[in-house]
Amino acid sequence: MKSRFHGTCEGAGGKLLICLHGFGESAAHFHPLTASLGDIFTIVALDMPLHGSTQWEEDRVFEKEDLAALIQLVLQQQGKERFSLMGYSMGGRLSLCLVETMANRIDHLFLAAADGLRNNPWHMFVTQTTIGNKLFKYNTYHPQLFFTLLHTWRRLGLLNQSIYKFALHRMDETEKRELVYNVWTNLRHMMPDKKRCKQLLSRYNVLTLLIFGKYDRVIPPVLGTRFADKSFPVKILVVEKGHQLISAQLGLIIKTNL
Repeated sequence: MKSRFHGTCEGAGGKLLICLHGFGESAAHFHPLTASLGDIFTIVALDMPLHGSTQWEEDRVFEKEDLAALIQLVLQQQGKERFSLMGYSMGGRLSLCLVETMANRIDHLFLAAADGLRNNPWHMFVTQTTIGNKLFKYNTYHPQLFFTLLHTWRRLGLLNQSIYKFALHRMDETEKRELVYNVWTNLRHMMPDKKRCKQLLSRYNVLTLLIFGKYDRVIPPVLGTRFADKSFPVKILVVEKGHQLISAQLGLIIKTNL
């Protein structure tokens, strides 16, 4: 593998917490957790491909096996056999993919506003089908139709204001649209099998905490109640926030629920 992965390591706790960030963010996003969790965990956060200082040099997409191999390297580096895992937003989807391959080594799973708890039809269309991906690429450089549809859907009440603003913010410049296209395409194989994840979380008794923002219209709390079907050890927490959840306060919430 030619790629070089970048990450941060903070805290001095005896247990290991590995953190996977959201879209357009980096390992540095988890820095606020150190104040509240650094005495329990050594916190290793990783920049995913096309994010932060990680250099993805492979002529192919990022695979579940690549993520597992990366975590294996972190475990070796830290001298640990087991770890806890935290995924925020996009990192939640990647964390669920990791559950598929490494559930037997995970103590706690913390998912904050996690993507991957449902299959977004648009995301599935543009990442899992050839025609969808071609349309997605075309839209990256010719977005007029996308913006027309976005405004029309909003006017007809098919899109709530939060999703509308979120989409506009993500797609209003060519550079931003390129990042969305490249990241979604590069991570297109990172689609978790939710049923299998739940079976593995149950088999290995992985204590799972699902955290949502009460006002999050992008990843609403209802997705957690659908996923948490009592077949595995899980707790749902809803906090007085929107989509942005990473803070020192979140660290305290996690600490209270350990």
